Amino acid sequence: MARTAPLREIRRYQKSTELLIRKLPFQHLVREIAQDFKPDLRFQSSAVMALQEASEVYLGGLLEDTNLCATHGKRVTIMLKDIQLARRIRGECA
Repeated sequence: MARTAPLREIRRYQKSTELLIRKLPFQHLVREIAQDFKPDLRFQSSAVMALQEASEVYLGGLLEDTNLCATHGKRVTIMLKDIQLARRIRGECA
């Protein structure tokens, strides 16, 4: 079946401990967001790494829950409404 290759890839990434988001773009995003709160805010590299690890764990879980919502709706493609439902079920603001 054609859907097994993407599922295998998803499982491989789920088992992996390596970071999936490239470090430099993530660091730039963190600094850009931080500028809105305090323009001269500085980060230790370990703090950025901790933020990245936490972000990837959060996003991975959210996407897993989102996929369950899509599957429950008998779809293979996730949609915005699946993300919104997953966040609502988790008790997050949507």
